[in-house]
Order: sequence, then C-alpha cells, then structure tokens
Amino acid sequence: MSRIGNNPVAIPEGVTVEINDNIISVKGKLGELTQEFSGVSVKVEDGQAFVTRPSDSKEHKAKHGLYRSLITNMVDGVSKGWTKELELVGVGYRASNQGQKLDLALGFSHNIVFNIASEVKVETISEKGKNPIVKLTSHDKQLVGHIAAKIRSFRSPEPYKGKGIKFVGEILRRKAGKSA
Repeated sequence: MSRIGNNPVAIPEGVTVEINDNIISVKGKLGELTQEFSGVSVKVEDGQAFVTRPSDSKEHKAKHGLYRSLITNMVDGVSKGWTKELELVGVGYRASNQGQKLDLALGFSHNIVFNIASEVKVETISEKGKNPIVKLTSHDKQLVGHIAAKIRSFRSPEPYKGKGIKFVGEILRRKAGKSA
C-alpha cells in the first residue's frame, strides 16, 4: 500500500489546480507548472488534491506515490519556491554571474561559462575568508535540481581533500591518504 500516495495534497490560498484530460496545471504567485500523468486519477475537492489508483498492480502502486509527490512539489514550488546552494571548495575557485551567465573558475586553464535557464534565478555570494556560494532559486524543483547537478558535475568533490563543488550541508565521505 502506498503510504505517500494516500495522503491528500493540501492546496494553499492563492494556488489553483486544474485538471484537463491527463494534464494537471498548477498556478501560483511564482509561476505556472504543468505535468502529464497516466495510470492514476486526480481529483480536487475542498482545497485538497487526491490521487487514486485503479488497481493494486506494481505499476499503479509506483505511479500512485510518484504523481502525488510531483503534485506536492508543484504546489510548494508555485507558492514558496525551491532553492539549491552550491559551495565551491578549493584554492582559487571563484564564481560570478552577469544576468543568467554563470562564470566559474575551477582550476582549469579556462573559466567555465554556463548559461542558466531563464526560469531559474542565479545569485553568487563571495565573502572574504569563506568559500564562494552559488544560489539557484526557481518554482520548478526538477529544473533547479538538474541545473545544480550539472554545475556540480564540472568539478565534483574528491574524497581526499574535499576540493570541488558540493551542495551546502552535504557530508562527504573522506579517505585517508598514503601512509608512509
């Protein structure tokens, strides 16, 4: 039994949820998101969205929890928004942005210039004595996570000194170096 799928999705004030055929659209103060769904049915009643499945087959159980989580993420995104923060750990690692262009100096011979989608707001924080931080904010959780993962892939953290791009609050598994 899907415990996640059985929970109703609370819809806050200022957020509207519409269902047309197999497409659910959520509108709020931060934007609009749409998602196609199949294998389940979605109903909106009394400020809550309910996801139900037609049978107890393995595929329907999986989609039951999946679409309930996706709808929750959409509702939270258009009302509160999603934020990911990346920390650049390493000597000489720098980040700056001009509009939607993120300029990263990560120890390669050339800087990496990364164009970020217009739906995502990018901000760089550089304080003396602290590691630079890249802050990504948007109403679309999937897009923020995808862009954050792409930025992290330019220089993922290594296990010995921890140099690289890591998520703020991420705990890295460290290895001992050579013992002489």
